[in-house]
Amino acid sequence: MPQKSRLLIIEDEEPIRVGLEDLFVFHGFAVESAADGPSGLAKALSGRFDLILLDIMLPGLDGFAICDRIRAFDRVQPIIMLTARTADADIIQGLRLGADDYIAKPFSVTELVLRVQAVLRRAVQADPDGVRLQLGDLELDTRNLRGRRGAEEIPFTQREVAILKYLAAHAERPVSRDELLNKVWGYARDCGLETRTVDIHIAKLRRKIESDPADPRLLVTVRGLGYRLAGHGV
Repeated sequence: MPQKSRLLIIEDEEPIRVGLEDLFVFHGFAVESAADGPSGLAKALSGRFDLILLDIMLPGLDGFAICDRIRAFDRVQPIIMLTARTADADIIQGLRLGADDYIAKPFSVTELVLRVQAVLRRAVQADPDGVRLQLGDLELDTRNLRGRRGAEEIPFTQREVAILKYLAAHAERPVSRDELLNKVWGYARDCGLETRTVDIHIAKLRRKIESDPADPRLLVTVRGLGYRLAGHGV
């Protein structure tokens, strides 16, 4: 019998927490939960979980602080943030701290299950063979998720590296948002999901690799077609 995926739900609203527990047990997950920030962080740092569903608004310690602490401990732990906040600033903050995805409340349970399955699928398929990408004056070690520009070291998330590797492998053409969602996030084509995650990740990457993120020369937008990685080497 295949081993169940282990899921940690950190959510303070009991009806939502219990509902999510029942939902993912039904879908074959081994589920644990926490109702506040400190106990959720303690469980998260145990390293026992394949994925963490993390609410932002929590008593004791908010989801941003928890995500930041997890990433200091484990840079590849899959995390999806649950939030009632839909402002781009809050979403960007969660993704900047290293969340793999976010989903806004109220959410479709079907969409949530699809996103969890996609993030887990991508984690399992992560390429263990690292390469070095030269992005302008920044050298990126994709295995160790670290870039270097002169004496400055810049950390990258696994998802950011996956985006750059995919764009580098298809640098001869623009890559659409839908293709990135399918190939990097693992979402099925035509599944009806709508997300700003791609655009937010591209904005994050530009702040890391571009000399002037407002005038990108490496990670460029091809109007109506998607994104292309220019001026890179391996």
